[in-house]
Amino acid sequence: MLTVTGSFDDGATYTVQITGRADRPVIGSYRAAALVELHQGETIALSPTGPLAVVAGNDDASVLAVLREYTNVVEESGPVPRRASVPGR
Repeated sequence: MLTVTGSFDDGATYTVQITGRADRPVIGSYRAAALVELHQGETIALSPTGPLAVVAGNDDASVLAVLREYTNVVEESGPVPRRASVPGR
């Protein structure tokens, strides 16, 4: 699991693990989990130059992109996130 540490705009800090599970994309912070849930189904850039992806709980890369976009990510540790595979793509 990928562990991410960061802070929200108000200075509150968090440490979460990105699980890769659609039903519970992150654990460790209710606030970070709510943020990811709020943006599920939206399109987000996976990096500053793209590509774009739809935010899905089982897509580690899109969950990480939400945290990077809407919070101040300080540290990431663990395996490199991978995108969920979609049959036929």
